[in-house]
Amino acid sequence: MKEKIKIFTTTIIGGDFKGKKIEIPDIATTRSSKSILKESFFNTIQFEIIDKNFVEVFAGSGSVGLEALSRGAAECYFMEYNKTAFRSLETNIKNTDPSRCHTLYGDSFEKFATVYEMVKRTGRKTYFYFDPPFSTRDGMDDIYDKTIALIESIEADVCEMVVVEHMTNLDMPKIVGNLHFTKRKKFGRSTMSYYKPKTI
Repeated sequence: MKEKIKIFTTTIIGGDFKGKKIEIPDIATTRSSKSILKESFFNTIQFEIIDKNFVEVFAGSGSVGLEALSRGAAECYFMEYNKTAFRSLETNIKNTDPSRCHTLYGDSFEKFATVYEMVKRTGRKTYFYFDPPFSTRDGMDDIYDKTIALIESIEADVCEMVVVEHMTNLDMPKIVGNLHFTKRKKFGRSTMSYYKPKTI
């Protein structure tokens, strides 16, 4: 008999879909971005998200991208390789605005170039949100090196901001490709590091 997966819910904090429930399956590869962390991020960017693209690279059930959508992002792009999480993501999108969402099923490291080309073609500045599985998990030792390599491929004229959610004990580099570190905010075991294009 197939084991029934427990489903948790979280809520969209602000914007057009405020109060809408988002389902999150209880599986090892996904963890919901804490509400306090999500709130801090959206307080930081405020209304700057309006009419920009938002890419949630390791989407899980899409709670960060759908919060961006609720707050006025033009279009959101989601990548997720876990089938259970992807099904939840599709359900959550149906309950918001599917016309502004693009989902790619598969390995984020392989799908990133495709999504990058899609956002480039829009001509709009883009927020990239990276929340890779913590490297303490089996088979995830090189996850941050691979994540940094993806960030290195982002051109300054495409990027509004890159945010990486990572283990607090990890020191992220000050410069990654065309982007430079601007600040970090710590929330217990998780920390968010912010990067922006270098200004001349």
